Amino acid sequence: MRGIVKMRLFNKRRKISQQRRHLTIATLEGVPSVIFQTLLGGQFLTGFLLYLGANSEQIGFVLAITTFVNIAQLAVAFLIQRLNSRKWPLVFFVGMHRLLWGFTGLVPFLFSQDKWVQAFIVFYVAAFLFNTVGAVLWNSTISDMVPPKVRGRYFGIRNTMLNALGTLFMFLGGMILDHYPGSQGFLYLYIIIWICITANIIVFFFYPDIPFERSTESKFIPMLKKPLRDSSFMKPTLFLASFLFLQNLVVPLYSYVMLELLHINYQTISLINVTQTVFMMASFYVWGNLNARYSNRRLLFWTLPVIATSILLWGTLSIFPLLPILFTAQMIFGVGVGGFNQLAFNFMIGDTPKSERPMYTAMYSAITGVASFFGPLIGGKVYGWIDHWPNWTQIYGMQLVVGIIMILLMMSLGRRILRDA
Repeated sequence: MRGIVKMRLFNKRRKISQQRRHLTIATLEGVPSVIFQTLLGGQFLTGFLLYLGANSEQIGFVLAITTFVNIAQLAVAFLIQRLNSRKWPLVFFVGMHRLLWGFTGLVPFLFSQDKWVQAFIVFYVAAFLFNTVGAVLWNSTISDMVPPKVRGRYFGIRNTMLNALGTLFMFLGGMILDHYPGSQGFLYLYIIIWICITANIIVFFFYPDIPFERSTESKFIPMLKKPLRDSSFMKPTLFLASFLFLQNLVVPLYSYVMLELLHINYQTISLINVTQTVFMMASFYVWGNLNARYSNRRLLFWTLPVIATSILLWGTLSIFPLLPILFTAQMIFGVGVGGFNQLAFNFMIGDTPKSERPMYTAMYSAITGVASFFGPLIGGKVYGWIDHWPNWTQIYGMQLVVGIIMILLMMSLGRRILRDA
């Protein structure tokens, strides 16, 4: 009898030990990942595109394409059911995404100046096509690596730690570009980026190869229909996609507005974005604890007025000083978008049946991806159309219109779909 008890205790401790090891690997993998993604995104992406000679429409397209390719996740969710192992396909597709994204830094060395923007777009699109597969595999794997009981708290702590690191490198990146403008500054950034890409790929080799529960369906159409017929999943997804479409009309182009229209330097923009990230980090822990008491959907609803308010604040640039408003708007946006992203992820991996989770996740990513694609694409075109209009229409006019529509959408559909879920 004692032997049986001891064996059970041993197996339980071994299971806990494996879970801790898995969580440690997932956290360590995020360290180089957040550094290179910080230096390849946001104002650095916009600044590099401007350096290459891109216009607002091309910038809008680049910012949008990463989400549009998520449509392919529907096919990927079906195909991975035939895999015997998720680990090595994960390593391959994630690795190719990182490498191709890093190759964007080689564009000025490999192509003539008149081909820079086109070459960048080719590398960028190819990278995120690989990421489409890698994202499905990673979401599926990470949902099995993190036990449901600690999921909200773990991702809250992990996101806080990683975003603190991202904040530091966002500020350092801004300092580098201000001290070494142009090609020299971007060269230094890409050296750091390539070191982190290499480290990130190496850590993925230590990911566990966890067996996964396959779908009960063996054919694509029946598997596809499962999330489509689930109204408790589709209604929130369609509403969130509409909200994201409106948000992405203006938010991805903030860096363009600050760099091109307001003529703010990189270091100041980095400080603004650092402020956003600091408040995002602070919010992760709060949203994670609230998630232990309230549902993902109810909390998602609470994030919407916060995001809308941050966008509406841009309208006060007409009467208040520039920098205090931008800092305040980004603080509020950090709180809202931090909660939204964390809770939307928990909604995908927590409010869906385990055996069908890849297809549910792919469906969410595809629908919200299309909405997020057309947001910055249309937003970039609108900035081109109103280029000859009064300056205020480009700086904060669009934000006012979008913010008001977001409030109306939230108070009408959002209240019924999310808050009462």
